[in-house]
Amino acid sequence: MAQRSLWGKLRLVVLITVLIVVALNSWLSKVRTTDWQEPLWLVVYPINADNRADTQLYIDALEKDHFDDIEVFMSREAKRYGIALDRPFEVYLAPPLEGHPPKPPENASILDSVLWSLQLRYWAWGNDNWDGPVPDIKVYLRLFSVKNRQVLEHSLGLQKGMIGVVNGFASIDYQAQNDFVIAHEVLHTLGASDKYDLGTNQPQWPDGYAEPGKVPLFPQSRAEIMGGRIPIDQRRSVMPEGLFDVIVGERTASEINWIEID
Repeated sequence: MAQRSLWGKLRLVVLITVLIVVALNSWLSKVRTTDWQEPLWLVVYPINADNRADTQLYIDALEKDHFDDIEVFMSREAKRYGIALDRPFEVYLAPPLEGHPPKPPENASILDSVLWSLQLRYWAWGNDNWDGPVPDIKVYLRLFSVKNRQVLEHSLGLQKGMIGVVNGFASIDYQAQNDFVIAHEVLHTLGASDKYDLGTNQPQWPDGYAEPGKVPLFPQSRAEIMGGRIPIDQRRSVMPEGLFDVIVGERTASEINWIEID
């Protein structure tokens, strides 16, 4: 019995030590990646999520240029907030990956979420076929055929680990939307919070609105990046067609250290 108790205490000490090291590393990464002294390297890793031939054809045709909208958006918005970098983000495309990232647990406890976070980071460490400098942010782009007509799982961005997992459709008609979701999750990795109601997906006023002071308030013409949608009225909103219809609001800019606000 005493031996079991000692083993349990040892496991707890090891887990706490790992969590402290991970937390310290995450804090240092947060400080370094949001000082905006140098461009951040963002690498996109495409994955054939449904193992279909048409999905693979689209992945094989992907080029770095398909993600230029992300660079243009980040540069445009950073300049609005006085960031001196011409290109705060440089986006690169890795070769297709075979594996699949671990899915987050449903109805997870805090411990479950922590363990899944560690599992995802370990998986990302072991699934990196990018032949270049170590990326600041990794985005695993899980692509599905448009012929499946399925509802995509929720994408996510993990600040502790600088990892995004994005679900999108393998079609040029959806590439601009894929780029929008990637940009949203990338800002999560830098500390930006969601600004929409998780139950209704409606953007929350004022921080989730591109023009919170507009009179009349509706309809809005653009989306706030972390609000996620363009509000049409109090109950309806639509996805933007691409990042040209999106801005970074002041609260989000503050969270990623572009500005300071009270």
